Amino acid sequence: MKKAYLIVMFMVMFLCVYQISQAQDTYTLGAVHPFTGRFAFAGIHGQDAMKDAVDMANEAGGINGKKLLYYWKDGEYKDDVGIAAFKSLQSQYNPQIMWGQSTGMTKALAPEIKDRYKVLYSAYTFADVAANPKENPYLFIPGPTYAEMFAVLLNYIAKQKPGANVAFFYSDTEFGREPIAFGREYAKKLGLKVVAEEVTKAGGVDVTTEILDMKQKNVEFCIFQGYISDPIQKVMKQAKDYGLKCQFMGTFWSTEKMLLDQLGPLADEYIGVTAYSYYYQDQYPMIKKIREWNQKHNPKAAEYRTQAYMQVFMGTTLMIEALKRADKAGPVTGDSLVAALQSIKNFDVGGLMPPVTIKGNSIPVGRIVRGNSKTMRFDPITDWIILDL
Repeated sequence: MKKAYLIVMFMVMFLCVYQISQAQDTYTLGAVHPFTGRFAFAGIHGQDAMKDAVDMANEAGGINGKKLLYYWKDGEYKDDVGIAAFKSLQSQYNPQIMWGQSTGMTKALAPEIKDRYKVLYSAYTFADVAANPKENPYLFIPGPTYAEMFAVLLNYIAKQKPGANVAFFYSDTEFGREPIAFGREYAKKLGLKVVAEEVTKAGGVDVTTEILDMKQKNVEFCIFQGYISDPIQKVMKQAKDYGLKCQFMGTFWSTEKMLLDQLGPLADEYIGVTAYSYYYQDQYPMIKKIREWNQKHNPKAAEYRTQAYMQVFMGTTLMIEALKRADKAGPVTGDSLVAALQSIKNFDVGGLMPPVTIKGNSIPVGRIVRGNSKTMRFDPITDWIILDL
């Protein structure tokens, strides 16, 4: 009986040691992607980007020889579903790094990530809440905040026409409202006049009232925030019918090829700010590498990859780099991952962005692009702009 007991105890101890050994040989990334809802296009491309970045890293030796595992769930672009998916991934896999599906989910989870989960976290968002290392040290943005994007556009406007009349046209969502307060103050600082704020639902809406209001107030530049495409194309087409002469502009999520396809000949009249090079800009080594990888591993989707793909690929690349640095330095914890992330300076990402320096848990860099109705692509009209707000 005693002998049998000792054998059982030995086996239990062996399994525990084996599990610890196994855990030390792997790291885990968990993600909540929106595969359904109006943001599904981002989730579909983002899931592929994350898988590609993880597979590329593992093929190249992983995290200093340790494999990176990847698990995901659908958050349906609903905050409650996304939060439940996040917590399920945490309980099942105990990941060291996590990705979330939206601004709303990120804001809701921020306190628990800080006090309970302590994992390095990013998401399909550029909200300030994820770029505040004092309040939310474990959150980061692999690009500029929405406010920083507004700063890029407003600086451009101020150079084009000092003292211009500006409108902010945004959705009545967390996503839409996020940079508006900053935009008001920054426009004032630049001597620009915000003469109109038009607020609508995110989906299909009648925009006649808003267009007439902007015409009455002689709006010269209009910045969209909180939309993907609809109602941007509707506003621009009707504005032309009503004789409103205005330069329309947008932030990251509305600087995408699908909008140009909807605008058709009006594509030339749209300007946006982006954070990453486009899939067709294969003069850059990383874009070339991504294209070749897709042609080999996912040829059905290789024709075009959205900027959502680029955002998630960039975010995953930075998470992987932070894991490598933290793993070399010692035990990997949320705090060691944050320290590793913040140590990233002039990190070459092959032209996907300019060399990356993490500043305030974001990357305050943007480039202004203009639509091209002949190619249905965005052409850069500025070099990369590095902000110092």
